[in-house]
Amino acid sequence: MVAAHITVNGEEAPISPAPAHTTVLDFLRERGLTGTKEGCAEGECGACSILVARPGVDKPTDWVAVNACLVPVAALDGQEVVTSEGLATAGAPGTPPALHPVQEEMAVRGGSQCGYCTPGFVCSMAAEYYRPGRCAHADTDAAPGTDAEHGPNGFDLHALSGNLCRCTGYRPIRDAAFAVGTPTDEDPLARRREQAPPAPVATAYVQDDSAFLRKSTLPETLRLLRERPEAVVVAGSTDWGVEVNIRARRAGCVVAVDRLPELRELRVDSDSLEIGAALTLTEIERRLDGEVPLLAELFPQFASRLIRNGATLGGNLGTGSPIGDSPPALLALEASVVLADADGEREVPLAAYFTGYRQSVRRPDELIRSVRIPLPLSPVTAFHKIAKRRFDDISSVAVAFALDVEGGVVRKARIGLGGVAATPIRALATEAALEGRPWTAETVEAVAPVLRDEGTPMDDHRASAAYRSAMLGRSLLKLYTRTTEAVPS
Repeated sequence: MVAAHITVNGEEAPISPAPAHTTVLDFLRERGLTGTKEGCAEGECGACSILVARPGVDKPTDWVAVNACLVPVAALDGQEVVTSEGLATAGAPGTPPALHPVQEEMAVRGGSQCGYCTPGFVCSMAAEYYRPGRCAHADTDAAPGTDAEHGPNGFDLHALSGNLCRCTGYRPIRDAAFAVGTPTDEDPLARRREQAPPAPVATAYVQDDSAFLRKSTLPETLRLLRERPEAVVVAGSTDWGVEVNIRARRAGCVVAVDRLPELRELRVDSDSLEIGAALTLTEIERRLDGEVPLLAELFPQFASRLIRNGATLGGNLGTGSPIGDSPPALLALEASVVLADADGEREVPLAAYFTGYRQSVRRPDELIRSVRIPLPLSPVTAFHKIAKRRFDDISSVAVAFALDVEGGVVRKARIGLGGVAATPIRALATEAALEGRPWTAETVEAVAPVLRDEGTPMDDHRASAAYRSAMLGRSLLKLYTRTTEAVPS
């Protein structure tokens, strides 16, 4: 087996002797690449953003921005990384490198003041700069200073939703984003997209009695988990990275599943949609391209683009958090999880998956292989997230609706809730109260109190129990107001 290594700005670098829990951020800074900064160590500020070559959706390779503070460097064994220092183009001998177009626009438009956050912004902007099809989303009416989410160059401002700046005020940063052009034919990073990214490699990185392991196939991984049931399983490390950084958690064995091909499939059959548990949320979003409207509404509200570039459905369900954003939507879609172990597979309805606070029916030797959503989909759907910030925040309450309304009558109702109980739950009483009744303002007014009383909300620093209950009641009224005109009579 080849010694663990990572390619940084075109140069191969051995990972050893870094401890197995070392983040990419710390690894890069130890190598003198100090453009990558630590601001929060939780994946919320984006100061640590870097580019990673990943399998593309529209081209063989996508340059994907991720939080270097969360990802173990061993997780990038054999992979290719570009930092803010690597974006510039080498000039003639004795001359400084030429700024990358994104760096140039940030400089001339005053997009940097103290400069601490700038390298992270630059890397996130560069990922959007190289996104295939970006210009197809151009808003020709947009201009610097507008509130448009897509600029005249097709730049999606959500690409920067995970980057924070405390002194520039965002206006010049947005101006820079809306001013960047398109990559030239000579751009080396643009040309790199036409070639496949590095293939997944098996990793057995052991330092100081801690191991980071990645097998090549699902059967090998499942046998390993049977042998090491205490192992921590990671995909994007967006949750585990916080545990390592903030709570100083350490594991004797970490097993990575993010590159297992069996967990990265997306299949559509006549009666179901199956989503691999290790596909990132960004990959799912772009591959589905709005075909599941409820998920399309969820994705922009799920953390930030930087987090969605690493986070997976398998990870979000595996942590069992009662405030995870995907479980309410998947509950409303009547999804099930396919659990695999060394002996075979079993399918569990998501409504029966959670058993307690951060607990589930999944055994330590099992993996979530995929999420299965039955087809056809309900035509009336909505995802309501109540949080203190519009984007990049944890939910106080999350409500997902999926209704079949025929002839003005609610024939079927499925409602998923998060943040109002020890686990994500279905609003069973509300579903029963809606089904068979006319979809009218009178029905909604009568049933809203039922939804308000669902779950066992609690007081905490995000919201009071009374507020959470009130938001549940209002959510049904909001759904009715927003969807009535679209419901066939």
